[in-house]
Amino acid sequence: MTRQFIVGGNWKMNGSQATVDSLVQGLNSATLDKSVEVVVAPPALYVAKVAQTFKAGQVAGQNTYCASKGAFTGEISPEMLKDVGAQWVILGHSERRHVFGENDALVAKKVKHALAVGMQVMFCVGETLDEREANRTTEVVFQQLQAVADAIDEAEWAHVVIAYEPVWAIGTGKVATPEQAQEVHAAIRGWLSDKVSAAVSQATRIMYGGSVNAGNCKELGKKPDVDGFLVGGASLKPEFIDIINCQQ
Repeated sequence: MTRQFIVGGNWKMNGSQATVDSLVQGLNSATLDKSVEVVVAPPALYVAKVAQTFKAGQVAGQNTYCASKGAFTGEISPEMLKDVGAQWVILGHSERRHVFGENDALVAKKVKHALAVGMQVMFCVGETLDEREANRTTEVVFQQLQAVADAIDEAEWAHVVIAYEPVWAIGTGKVATPEQAQEVHAAIRGWLSDKVSAAVSQATRIMYGGSVNAGNCKELGKKPDVDGFLVGGASLKPEFIDIINCQQ
C-alpha cells in the first residue's frame, strides 16, 4: 500500500499577524511537491486567518478540549476549529503532556471527541530520555496508543495520523537516527496490526517529529515506515519547503 507522505508544521506559541502573513505567503508562492499533504498549525488566534489565506495545504489547531462548549475558560473545541476553517488538530503533543500535565486518558477523550465531530487528528506519542535509556520506549508508546485504541472504533483510525516524537529530540537539536526512527515506527505498525487490524496497520501514516530539518529529512524520509514529518522550529524557516520536498 502506498501511503501519502504528510508534512505538518507546528508553529507552537510563535508568531504575530505579520510573521504569519509572511509564512503563508512564502508557502503559497513556493513550488511544493504536489504528492505531499501539507498541514500547518498556527497558534489558535491565527487559525482563522491562516485558513482563509493558506492555499498550499490545510490548517490544524495545536490543541482542543474534549467538549463542544461550556465553562472551560481558555479552551477551544474542535467544533470551533472547524467553524473557522481548520480540518486538523494536533493532540497528545509531548509539551501538552509534560508541560501541562495531560495524561493518556485525557488525550484519548480529546481524540475521540475531535474524531466524532469530523476532525482529522495528528496523535502524538513518544518517550522521554529516561524512558529510552531504561529500554521502555515501546512500553511507553504502546501504552499511549492503547488509551486511544480503547476509545475509538477501528473505522475511525482512517482519520488518525500517528506522530512519533521522542521527547528527548524535540527542540533539543538531537534527532533519532533514521534507524532508530524506523525501529519505533515499525514497532508501532506491528502494534496496530496486533491490537487493531492488519488493514489499519497498513493504511495508517506514521510521522516522525523531533528536530527534523533540511539536513536530515531525506535520510529519515527514505525509511519504509516513515510516512512524513511533524516539524517544529524548522517550520518557521525557509527550510520547511525543503522538508516538504524531501521526497523529490
